[in-house]
Amino acid sequence: MRRYTQFYIDGQWTAPITPRTAEVINPATEEVSGEISLGSPADVDKAVAAARRAFASYGETSVKDRLDLLEAIQAEYIRREAELGEAIMIEMGAPTALANGFHTLLGKGHLGTAIEVLRAFKFEEQRGPTMIRKEPIGVCGLITPWNWPMNQTCVKIFPALAAGCTMILKPPQLAPYSAQILAEMIHAAGVPAGVFNMIQGQGSVIGAALSKHEDVDMISFTGSEPVGVQITKDAADTVKRVGLELGGKSAWIVLDDASLPANVAGATAGMMGNSGQTCSAGSRLLVPASRMAEVKKIAAEAANGVTVGDPTGNFAMGPVVSKSQYNIIQQYIEKGAAEGAELVAGGPGRPEGLDKGWYVKPTVFVGTNDMVIAREEIFGPVLVIIGYDDLDHAVAIANDSHFGLGGYVSGEDVDTCRAVSRRMRTGAIWVNGGFDFNAPFGGYKRSGNGREWGELGFHEYLEVKSVVGW
Repeated sequence: MRRYTQFYIDGQWTAPITPRTAEVINPATEEVSGEISLGSPADVDKAVAAARRAFASYGETSVKDRLDLLEAIQAEYIRREAELGEAIMIEMGAPTALANGFHTLLGKGHLGTAIEVLRAFKFEEQRGPTMIRKEPIGVCGLITPWNWPMNQTCVKIFPALAAGCTMILKPPQLAPYSAQILAEMIHAAGVPAGVFNMIQGQGSVIGAALSKHEDVDMISFTGSEPVGVQITKDAADTVKRVGLELGGKSAWIVLDDASLPANVAGATAGMMGNSGQTCSAGSRLLVPASRMAEVKKIAAEAANGVTVGDPTGNFAMGPVVSKSQYNIIQQYIEKGAAEGAELVAGGPGRPEGLDKGWYVKPTVFVGTNDMVIAREEIFGPVLVIIGYDDLDHAVAIANDSHFGLGGYVSGEDVDTCRAVSRRMRTGAIWVNGGFDFNAPFGGYKRSGNGREWGELGFHEYLEVKSVVGW
């Protein structure tokens, strides 16, 4: 049992002003795995005051000082990386190979990238008679989700620290353990008092208090579209900057060529990664309508080949994060059937032999782009296959969405893939796979605004000052 009942405020672990706790449930067993404290607006006031005081000095620190801090954190991260992986496995049900692999690798990668970018970043640039300065925006409220807890947390904290900002982190209530360990690392690395603060609790309470607070200069939020809309409204009265990375319903366009079987299989298995709980997942698979019979067989085999089970075992997919999330996914699966979508793999209920834990069958439908299961973000292992007549039709289907976060194009002709990618209205596109920590990440349309990752992620935390006549 883990018991994390103190917050990190002004350089020390401190009890909440009004004691209140909540249980944390292990999604693989449905049993209580620990307890956390729930913060209040009074705790937010205390943390914001500490961050505001600290900004007066930390905002003026040298690049070397910030590099020294980030490198000290990096040493702590490497030392305790296995603890992070175990925490992620318990809190959100990621299989141990994934929790101790890509989950922790993402956090470490964003930290290393922040160090590399900071070494070369130009905070001043002379243009004619004007000096353009990039200065830290100030006190930041960072609100993070549970699905990739280290990725989404580290991609905010480390660029903010590198830019010279101070901050208050509000980790996800469903996955609080890894954030606790990360806070311990940052403390052990010697972060100055008040620069980094962390309050656990409910987003509707802590997130709202941060968004409305007049001494918070910026909110960076990753999560659902409705919450992002509410944060924007809450922040409007104080005209603070709001960075949003929201939902997605990303299209994966597979070209009509000899590589189609491998690409369909890869896209189907990829959708099931992290139990489908990825905002940029390719949840709409667009394939040539003329090859639909072949595609259905390949996708069914790929989905049925995804092993599901206890995260401590050798399985590809664990549970989804909570009973509530499980129920939502089941409702979407039932909705797909009611809409007339053809079920080619998976379906409602738990996989055979799993009677406890929030496990979902890897599910594949064939449907049309006007169905609810193709319009709304399900956030579970549910793939919708849609046929296209030609590439113009494929692009039209891909762009016919309120979202625009991720996109994928797979095929043998790279020039054609590139041409298709240029026409897709989405913030990040992967052509035949690939990965890059320096690639800006963020959305078009209702998928949000602003960009994270790499150098452009620094700009989220900087103001631009023009000094004319320098």
